[in-house]
Amino acid sequence: MRHVMILLSITMVGTSVASFSGNARADGGQVAAGILGGLAAGTILGAATAPRPYYAPAPVYVTPPAYVEPDCYWTRGQPIWDGWRQAWVSSRVQVCD
Repeated sequence: MRHVMILLSITMVGTSVASFSGNARADGGQVAAGILGGLAAGTILGAATAPRPYYAPAPVYVTPPAYVEPDCYWTRGQPIWDGWRQAWVSSRVQVCD
């Protein structure tokens, strides 16, 4: 593709030089306007076809939060008189250090 673009550019420049007549005169600035217009068009086309650099964002490594399980255990609590059952009942109590 690059070779085609270079060959096309050389052909266009060669064609414009070959068709240029020996009588150069500025009829009200038409030559200057043509040159400036050609440069502007070339800049627009060149900017449109230029490859854009691709910048990938740096990878972000997220570490999961460290969950530390507390040291807990279940044990029997103090016995409590349950009037409904008519018995002493020991409830379970969680103890965390």
